[in-house]
Amino acid sequence: MPKLLLLVLAATLAFAQEPVHFAAKDGWVIYGDLYGKGNHAVLLVHGGRRDKSHWTKQAQIIAQAGFTVLAIDLRGIGLSKEGPPDRRNDIARPLDLLAAIRYLQGNGAKTVSIIGASAGGDLSEEALRTANPGEIDRVIFLAHGAYGPPQSLTKVRKLFIVARGDLGPRDVPRLTRIQAQYDLAPDPKELIVLDGSAHAQFLFETDQAGRLMTEILRFLTAP
Repeated sequence: MPKLLLLVLAATLAFAQEPVHFAAKDGWVIYGDLYGKGNHAVLLVHGGRRDKSHWTKQAQIIAQAGFTVLAIDLRGIGLSKEGPPDRRNDIARPLDLLAAIRYLQGNGAKTVSIIGASAGGDLSEEALRTANPGEIDRVIFLAHGAYGPPQSLTKVRKLFIVARGDLGPRDVPRLTRIQAQYDLAPDPKELIVLDGSAHAQFLFETDQAGRLMTEILRFLTAP
């Protein structure tokens, strides 16, 4: 039986989520679901029209592979609605990721990796630029906007994933911007282009789900 299928079956029998919450630097309270137990942690950051609950299946599979996994609700989404009114905006959201990383470190994680989907990938870029050296081990950008300067993506391991037919603003393939950012980003880096047109987390609902999860696990577990 394929390893990924074994992990899926096992994950359905284990790793119920544990609700947690912690404060960002500016006082906003971030709520999350914690799965599994391991020295290496993975932070899951949702995209637009999504929240932490949309990571449940993937979180359980990653936890089964030996990681501590934390899926968060970004400020203003889901349960994360407690904070200063003037800080309820996208500009402050990278603070949510930094708070989550430091929560994981404070609870025993030796390394923290990030999977950011769509807008969550753009926030992962910002977190990568503002985190302290060594706070982030590696990053998976899942069909993000690729708006930031590629040269500022520091020398952590980076995996870019997008579907070839995924169309962004003005029906321009997202691959166009992602490829341009990837080409100029510092090593180490990888780019995987999947079949189809599904965007970001919607890929988990397509026939590309198996390959996508396999590539994610391969990248996270590589020495």
